[in-house]
Amino acid sequence: MHAELTKDDIDFIHAQEVFFVATAPLSEHGHINCSPKGLRDTLYVPDLHHIAYLDLTGSGSETIAHLRENGRVTLMFCSFSGVPKTLRIYGSGQPLLPGGSRFESLITKFPQRGGARAIILITVKGIASSCGYGVPMAPQMRERDRLENWIAAKGEEGLRNYRKRFNARSIDGLPSIP
Repeated sequence: MHAELTKDDIDFIHAQEVFFVATAPLSEHGHINCSPKGLRDTLYVPDLHHIAYLDLTGSGSETIAHLRENGRVTLMFCSFSGVPKTLRIYGSGQPLLPGGSRFESLITKFPQRGGARAIILITVKGIASSCGYGVPMAPQMRERDRLENWIAAKGEEGLRNYRKRFNARSIDGLPSIP
C-alpha cells in the first residue's frame, strides 16, 4: 500500500469507464453502501492526495449521509478490458454543496451538467492494487443517457423538490442533503 497517487494510478483511474464508491455509517446496524459511478468527465484528480467527483441527483443519498457522519470512504476502480487490475483508494471524504466556496472553485473542473447536488472531495490516505484476475472482461461498455435525460426532464425546481423528498436522509435516517 502507498499513501499518494502515482502517475500510473492516475492514468489507470482516468482510463476506467466506471468506479465504485463504498461508505458505511458508524452504527453496526446501519447499511453499508456501494454505489457505481461512471458518466464521462465526472471525476477529477486535483493533486496526488485528492480525488473529486461530481455527485448528481439520484435515488439515494447514502454516500453524502455517511461522509457527513464519519468521512470514511473507499473508491474502487477495476479494469474491464486490457490488463487486469483493481485499484482501491482509501480515504476520508466530504461533500461540498452548491453555494460553498470550495464547491464553486471545483465545479469549473467538470463539464456543465444539470443535477449536481454535491462534489465529493476525497483525501487519499492509502492506495492498494491487486491483480483483478477475477474481474470479467466487458470491453464494449458504454454510457447510458437515462440519468441525464431524467435530470433534464425534472428541471432545477423539480430536482430541488426531489432532493427534499428523497435525498434529505439516508435509508438509516442519517441527515444527508439539507
